[in-house]
Amino acid sequence: MADKHGGGKLAALEERMAGYNLRGQWAMDANRPQKVRKGPQNQVFVEPSSSGVGHVWQWDKMIPFLDASLETLTDSYTARRTLIMSNPALPRGTTHTLLASMQIIGPGEMAWAHRHTISAFRFTIQGGPDVYTVVDGVPLTMEPYDLILTPSWMWHDHHNKSARPAIWLDGLDVPFTLALNQNFYEELGAAAQELRPAGQASDARHGPFRYPWAETRPRLEALAAEGTVHPHDGVALDYVNPVTGGSTLPTIACRIHWLPPGFEGKAHRRTTSAVLFAVEGQGTAIIEDKDMHWDRHDTVAVPNWSWLRLSNRSRTEPAILFSMSDAPILRTFGLYREESEADRRP
Repeated sequence: MADKHGGGKLAALEERMAGYNLRGQWAMDANRPQKVRKGPQNQVFVEPSSSGVGHVWQWDKMIPFLDASLETLTDSYTARRTLIMSNPALPRGTTHTLLASMQIIGPGEMAWAHRHTISAFRFTIQGGPDVYTVVDGVPLTMEPYDLILTPSWMWHDHHNKSARPAIWLDGLDVPFTLALNQNFYEELGAAAQELRPAGQASDARHGPFRYPWAETRPRLEALAAEGTVHPHDGVALDYVNPVTGGSTLPTIACRIHWLPPGFEGKAHRRTTSAVLFAVEGQGTAIIEDKDMHWDRHDTVAVPNWSWLRLSNRSRTEPAILFSMSDAPILRTFGLYREESEADRRP
């Protein structure tokens, strides 16, 4: 920082303060990011800078790596075959609070039982009646596009008794939990949990752990048939915990979007960060004026406070997106904000 306050006096003051592990706020003001406003005495933040960048992970590029991991890591009990989608502009995470990854388990395999304070879900891509996750002793079938929750500190293990590999999208609040230095982890010891007796409920505070696609898709179609289309999100249906009435997990909100044929969304931005997964169709996410084209089963990172505009590139078929965001965190602490294209400042 240039010394504007009397020769070398400021530098000498800062040097003496450093010996007591003190630092003047004026030094921080001098190194603030671009989005600042100069006041009569100092500089103040106008708005946050986006953490990370928008990015697309293409399904057809990931499948060969998933298949290769089956050949290279021959036992899913010794290592999770998971491809983490790392944002190119962040030290860790798909966004600054969320992590998305693709996991594969071979035929006849299982992934060992453990639990952690990290909250997570599984959005099934390739599954079936013989693929399931056990959560707190309850087996949950993983049919294609089923949403399976593994809440914080719940035991879970994965099983594939089918004849082909099982694949799903993992969504976790890893960066957020690690930033708070609150990560606890424990292995069960046994490879798998003992199953609860039929009909015995799990922890009712968390609501259902499985949202079947066979129920979600008809509800989404019925909502789309009503013709009410949000200018930013298309036709959007939230996954809701029926016990609390809130989000699926305390730190992660899940939503499914129906973009009608030819949908051209309006630009908006939110203080939340999000990850989009394309269930069906093809479209474009314009993030900070950069076109990010996506096709079926591609994954898109949307940084916080970034301008976003969604569109469906097909004029004849709808597109369906699954999304996760950190909205519950921000809403809890009163930090959620959004801004539409009409409010956009030059």
